[in-house]
Amino acid sequence: MLQELRLFLTAIQFFTRLPVPAWVGHSPRQLNQAARYFPLTGIIVGTLSAAVLMIAALVLPLSLAVGLSMTTSILITGAFHEDGLSDFTDGLGGGYTREKALEIMKDSRVGAYGAIALVMVLLLKYQSLLSLCGAHSQLYVAATLIAAHSISRLMAASLILTQRYIRDDDSARAKPAAQQIGPVSFTIAVATGIASFGILYIADAHAASVLTAVICALLMRIYLAWRLKKRLGGYTGDCLGAVQQLTELAFYLGLLATF
Repeated sequence: MLQELRLFLTAIQFFTRLPVPAWVGHSPRQLNQAARYFPLTGIIVGTLSAAVLMIAALVLPLSLAVGLSMTTSILITGAFHEDGLSDFTDGLGGGYTREKALEIMKDSRVGAYGAIALVMVLLLKYQSLLSLCGAHSQLYVAATLIAAHSISRLMAASLILTQRYIRDDDSARAKPAAQQIGPVSFTIAVATGIASFGILYIADAHAASVLTAVICALLMRIYLAWRLKKRLGGYTGDCLGAVQQLTELAFYLGLLATF
């Protein structure tokens, strides 16, 4: 149990800015094993964002409450996944060869492709959540945040299972990403992701809506995996961030499609 707690806290340590005890430590091997808790990390991030949404909505307009909720998730993660989305889009948009794409993705500067993608995805997520607030209860939207953050991280974890990590230079080792996930770890990740649906059902979500949202997220994941396989032959840490952001958005759009 202590080892499992260490792995869970390792996931928290790597993917959020939340403090963890010093005894947790860190290593690439530990991070690989912690991949099983990526969806659970999403539940934590989603729960904190949902709490801010519900509290802020008591005294502020819903539009501001949604904005504060999104800001909360960005602050908790240190814009980790958003940065990945930006680098991913810059690389695939501006790199005509595999080598050039990987070189661009390593560049800390934000290019036009990355800036546009980041602005558009954040705007679409904001508008989606605001639309859900207008059509459903705040409890429903809070549950949606928790489920979406969990499922999107499950989609990113699934990429680790099916594709290979392609960075092998010194800069990659300085900023490690999970490079493998075993069947047992992935089973735990899937179970955690599925468990997050229970929160949506408590909030009176319809099965058809949830199924549509999952299918949309899965289709987005399949497309991105195909794109990565074709262009890069695998994934990098930035790719995992992009998968998380885009499948989260797809999940919201799936719920909206079943009004």
